[in-house]
Amino acid sequence: MNTAPGVYQGAANVIAALMLLLEFGMLRQALIRDQIRLYAAQSALLSVLAVVIAADRNLPDLYALAVLSAALKVVAVPLLLRRLLSTGDSEEPAGIAGSYTLSPASAVLASIGLAAFGFFCFGSFHISGPAAPALALAIAGAMVLVAFGLMIVRRDVASQAVGFFSLENAISLAALVVAAGLPLILETAFLFDLLVAVVVFGMLIRAHHGRAESLSTADLTRLRG
Repeated sequence: MNTAPGVYQGAANVIAALMLLLEFGMLRQALIRDQIRLYAAQSALLSVLAVVIAADRNLPDLYALAVLSAALKVVAVPLLLRRLLSTGDSEEPAGIAGSYTLSPASAVLASIGLAAFGFFCFGSFHISGPAAPALALAIAGAMVLVAFGLMIVRRDVASQAVGFFSLENAISLAALVVAAGLPLILETAFLFDLLVAVVVFGMLIRAHHGRAESLSTADLTRLRG
């Protein structure tokens, strides 16, 4: 007999769905500062989910993880990206809708197809149980592919960085719903990887803007003799 989902499963499914909607919002936004704002909101939802799991399953380590995640993803990373974009006049050329390789409508339609593919593929694994809501895990799989799509359809390095960071959010979401009871040291390893990626993308943004006076990657497709 089917039973109604518990508070944890219901919260995990709703938060995962909201995170996926924010992913589509990042793809649709033309201005990078709006993408950064949506990424911060998505990261805040991930921290809320960690708190919900900690309360439901009595895992106090997850409270520390939620605080660390919020400090890094909701505050530090968006602040760093905004500071990098405010250097010189880099925000204007990078925040125009012309940085799309596809039209915004075509990009959204393609991403809907990717999300459906990822959703049904992950859902076919039939991984379920109190610690792993099947719906939330399937949505995390959809988010992974949409994040890849964001990195592909945008021609500016800042949007590609946001896409990579949101990809990490999708992986963190899957890790939370599948293996929330991992030791804190392993869970914080994901945050350390993100920190390394932030440093690398920060150096890349500065170097690319310094050489090309733009954040567009369109010129990188031409061979230079």
